[in-house]
Amino acid sequence: MWWIYALGSAVFAALTAVLAKVGIKGVNSDLATAIRTVVILVVAWGIVLGRGGLESLPTLTRQNWLFLILSGMATGLSWIFYFKALQLGKVSQVAPVDKLSVAIAILLSVLFLGEVLTWKAALGAVLIIGGTLVLIL
Repeated sequence: MWWIYALGSAVFAALTAVLAKVGIKGVNSDLATAIRTVVILVVAWGIVLGRGGLESLPTLTRQNWLFLILSGMATGLSWIFYFKALQLGKVSQVAPVDKLSVAIAILLSVLFLGEVLTWKAALGAVLIIGGTLVLIL
């Protein structure tokens, strides 16, 4: 079932790139990121409230808070860099470089989370890196 959500994420990420490229034309990329963030904030809290997720808020630990805040900061920086890259480059070049995050996430999961690097994951990461190089060169 997880792969359905992952596929949905990929489809919406692709739409994000195309829609953002049109939306940032003639707009400061930081302003565009801020507008996008407000929309995401409203949608995310709407989902939490609609599904009754607010009830688990008191159960969050300090570690939960710390790492969710750090993750949010990383996301924000990612979006700022992504929108600036889209403003300056072609979607067909920016999106593949952005997807290097998959290979980087595999590496970081091995280094920091102790996940086992299988030959399939390693091969996939190498292919992603190779495909990215083909698309940007």
